[in-house]
Amino acid sequence: MSALRERHTFFVTCAPGLEPVLFEEAKALALPKLERQIGGVRFEGTLIDAWRANLWLRTAVRVLLRIQRFEARHADALLENAMAVEWERWLAPEGFLWIDAQSRDSALDHTRFIEQCVKDAICDRFRASTGVRPSVRKEAPDLRVHVHVSRDRVTLSLDTSDDSLHKRGWRAAQGRAPVSETLAAAMVMFSGWNQRAPLVDPFCGSGTILVEAALLAANAAPGLYRPRFGFESWLVHDAAAFAKLKDEAAALRRELPRKLRLVGLDVDPARIDDARANLAATGFDDRVELEVSNATEFAPLPGWNAWIVTNPPYGERIGEAAETEELYRAFGGQLREHCAGYRLALLAGSPEHAKALGMGGLKRHTVVHGGAERVLATGEIR
Repeated sequence: MSALRERHTFFVTCAPGLEPVLFEEAKALALPKLERQIGGVRFEGTLIDAWRANLWLRTAVRVLLRIQRFEARHADALLENAMAVEWERWLAPEGFLWIDAQSRDSALDHTRFIEQCVKDAICDRFRASTGVRPSVRKEAPDLRVHVHVSRDRVTLSLDTSDDSLHKRGWRAAQGRAPVSETLAAAMVMFSGWNQRAPLVDPFCGSGTILVEAALLAANAAPGLYRPRFGFESWLVHDAAAFAKLKDEAAALRRELPRKLRLVGLDVDPARIDDARANLAATGFDDRVELEVSNATEFAPLPGWNAWIVTNPPYGERIGEAAETEELYRAFGGQLREHCAGYRLALLAGSPEHAKALGMGGLKRHTVVHGGAERVLATGEIR
């Protein structure tokens, strides 16, 4: 059987709290035998399905191909089972390898030790069969192996993505503490934006939300901007078939509707420059309106009925708490006064910040960003 037609079990990871929107994305992509789980979604399909998942899923972090599951309470069991895997099917003896491990509620609880054991098992298998062993390299390895240990159950997976999928490849300017690309896309989708009404980000920073909204409205696959995926270095990879799939995805990108308005505001001129650079990298710089403006003075023209999707500052430096809460209070007042009937998706740094907006009737979703729980408040402004 061709390697491209063989069926595997895959697990697509996402940031905690984004499972619902990732599941809807994966369902729209018609990934086979799909199942929503904690931390992501599971599906059973071919390598081509994994290619499509990497190219198209906007809220995914990694696409993992499961190759082995077993129980291991000690190093010997881990070494023995890891050595039994046919690593030579995926990696050349002289190739480069990297191991990532996670562990919880298990006897094997030291992740560096787990990584070392799996690395030794792989290298020992190659040395025994070929006399040559792979080298270790963190940046752009030929094979990245993910080891997940939970309650003494070990899952070995191949990381088809390599770098996290939030690294789209389009970011020309980093900006200051930007929201991740995957979370920005999730915010736009959680908001229910219809891709026809105006979308405004009054705290646009480096423009991440605006870029992700434009990519969505243009039906542009976010993975097309990446320089590479992990699977492109595997021995079984079919470069011609993948190039054809990428060409098909690129052909599906469409022009943004002529009347669609995407608007970004920020009080810092340097952030507006960052946003302009990032929009230029994706070809949307001439379709997004950018302006230096204070969000607490935000007062759009009546009748816009826009979607406001934004990520205000969290104010987590010492001495900023009271100032940041006042910012949320002032911004909430502007929204209630000038934007009644608009839709809102706002990522707040804390429940207190969300409360300071002074708006009832908003749904609150807990998501993780920057290693901490945040509140994504969505709904109609009243």
